Amino acid sequence: MILDRFRIDGRVALVTGAGKGIGAGCAIGLAEAGADVVLASRTESDLEAVAAVVRERGRRALVAPTDVTDSEQLGRLVDAAVAEFGRLDILVNNAGGWMPRPFLETSQRNLEAALRFNVTSAFVLSQLVVPHMVAAGGGAIVNISSRSASMVQPAFTAYATAKAGLSMLTRAMAPEVAPKIRVNAIEVGGVETAALESDASSWVTGKIFEIDGGVEAPAFTVPVPPL
Repeated sequence: MILDRFRIDGRVALVTGAGKGIGAGCAIGLAEAGADVVLASRTESDLEAVAAVVRERGRRALVAPTDVTDSEQLGRLVDAAVAEFGRLDILVNNAGGWMPRPFLETSQRNLEAALRFNVTSAFVLSQLVVPHMVAAGGGAIVNISSRSASMVQPAFTAYATAKAGLSMLTRAMAPEVAPKIRVNAIEVGGVETAALESDASSWVTGKIFEIDGGVEAPAFTVPVPPL
């Protein structure tokens, strides 16, 4: 079966922003594929609800209330994950977001807070998990970015800048940790939680996905005569 190639039995995944929406969907999907899951977000009751679904799928879940903007809490999160499961294989940096605000009403403090929530948290957590992934023999990091990173929306200066930073962080990290660890990002559009229950490809059309091992230059060039 083709789907068997996507099994991740025995792996351990850490998902931030796992209490609701995309993060909850990622956590449950990873559990259905065979992974045990570390669930992180600020609201423990939300995490407990997702943990119950993970356990219904026959996988283990660790509820870890965490504010991803606090680097010390991120350190404790990784320590707790490794103490519980003994390894880390997958990281989904999903926590993020920011409310729209007109450019001239966006303060320096507001911009810096958006960057910390969306970019710095993913940067710090990725640095923390990489050594554990290497020890486990390899791993994968998935950053949940946004279409706001690559298209213009009025009043989204802080959010769009932050998500563009996350997308570029993804590209910059990838070659340094390859081939043991893969780093990719998903730029999502507007997503309703209910959409997670529709056909798997129902929100994808008109897109070109580059499945090329991360290459940014051709493997060879064909010489042509000069003009």
